[in-house]
Amino acid sequence: MTILVFLTSLLGAMALGMPIAFALIVCALALMLWLGNFDSQIVAQNMIIGADNFQLLAVPFFLLAGELMNVGGLSKRIVNFALACLGHIHGGLGYVAIVAALILAALSGSAAADTAALAAILIPMMRNAGYNIPRAAGLIAAGGIIAPVIPPSIGFIIFGVAANVSISQLFLAGVVPGVMMGISLVVAWAIVSRRDKMQTSPRTTMRERGKAFVDGFFALLMPVMILGGIKWGIVTPTEAAVLAAVYAFVIGMFVYRELKPSMLYGVFLTAAKTTAVVMFLVAAALVSAWLITQANIPGEISGLIEPLMGNKTLLMFALMFLVVIVGTALDFSPTVLILTPVLMPIVKQAGIDPVYFGVLFIINNAIGLITPPVGIVLNVVSGVARVPMGAVIKGVNPFLIAQLFVLVLLILIPELVTVPLAWLRGR
Repeated sequence: MTILVFLTSLLGAMALGMPIAFALIVCALALMLWLGNFDSQIVAQNMIIGADNFQLLAVPFFLLAGELMNVGGLSKRIVNFALACLGHIHGGLGYVAIVAALILAALSGSAAADTAALAAILIPMMRNAGYNIPRAAGLIAAGGIIAPVIPPSIGFIIFGVAANVSISQLFLAGVVPGVMMGISLVVAWAIVSRRDKMQTSPRTTMRERGKAFVDGFFALLMPVMILGGIKWGIVTPTEAAVLAAVYAFVIGMFVYRELKPSMLYGVFLTAAKTTAVVMFLVAAALVSAWLITQANIPGEISGLIEPLMGNKTLLMFALMFLVVIVGTALDFSPTVLILTPVLMPIVKQAGIDPVYFGVLFIINNAIGLITPPVGIVLNVVSGVARVPMGAVIKGVNPFLIAQLFVLVLLILIPELVTVPLAWLRGR
């Protein structure tokens, strides 16, 4: 009955058009009334405690770094370098989009920001070269969702705080699966684009590629600096976020000189607005998380799936299927914040590595960004590329299947995550 109260209050508030954060507060109030311990101070206290977390400081700084990269010319130079290396291949702009998405993912950790930057730069070029634009838009959207998986990832930060799991270990564990997602897109693009007639760029000389590399050197150095700093314990994820923002500001303002003082107000305002939304959502979700624990909802769900508790693979399939279904209706952050306190006790009880689960959980939620009807990344690429949403949904399908294949592979072969993580832990 407690689960029914939880679901009815949450889904009912959302059905009325209430913002997710307020719907979570309503859900918490409903649980308090059901449990007979209504106290408005619980809401205020848990919201303050939930937002008062040092690790969450990484969120605004990574968001700011992403905005500074886009306006400061770093994103553009990364795309130009990939174009110089791959533009002459059949479907080369598609491969450029994938490589650029992987590099950008290691800089900002924001799927929407990376997708918007790539679509704004590459879609006009693809249109002029005769590409199938809905399919190209789908590829860019699927490439954009790698951002929450390859560190630095805002999704890992939120999950790490909510689940009390090491964010540094989540960052390190996300590298191999993120690269696998990129490889799956390369294979899918090679298959679906092989018969299309499209123009290719002239083959560049080694001198031209070297020039593109030198021009984008400081942008390409940024992920090495961030990941290396975290890997070798020089900086924490929060400190890495500050470093990324300062670095993007300095390079954009004084090296590339594309970031003008007049742009700073808009950049800071955009980052602040996005941060406010994320932080209020986190604060509201942690109120619900506390009451979910008090109501023993994880225990009730454990009872329902008890037959699967002895088989970790089947249990992971069941949990990931649940996340896929929820991800079609909810955005990334709400799904993470709502399901984490529900699923983590089950994961620990089953003896599944919390870091391994966290990586697959975030991949699954990232895939939810390109599944209708919500699919925020689909909305971003549709707006930037000026392609109808229905066409983008059709275009993204081959790449959605490729990403789901990676998820299934990681469930069947957990060593793809745990072995690299064990090596990194032992360093």
